[in-house]
Amino acid sequence: MSAALKYTLGRIGLFVAVLAGLWLIDMNVFLKLMLALAFSAALSFFLLRGWRDEMAEEMGTAAERRRTEKERLRTALAGEDNPNPNPDPTRPAEGPDAPR
Repeated sequence: MSAALKYTLGRIGLFVAVLAGLWLIDMNVFLKLMLALAFSAALSFFLLRGWRDEMAEEMGTAAERRRTEKERLRTALAGEDNPNPNPDPTRPAEGPDAPR
């Protein structure tokens, strides 16, 4: 299971648990929802730290992979994907730019 999904389900679970606890108190439903949102956010800051860090690392790795792939594609599109015009050093270079 991905870290983002674990963290999201954890946040939803905390919200539902806090809301269930507040449901027993006699107050406005809108106020219960707002309090449940605030308390679950505060609890998730402490209780879900590991999952949040795991998700951040997963997202950072994915961003670095996308950045690397983007740079590779830019280089290939610019025609600079092979900086060595003679990939086989045992064969002499051919073409108009070859040394004579």
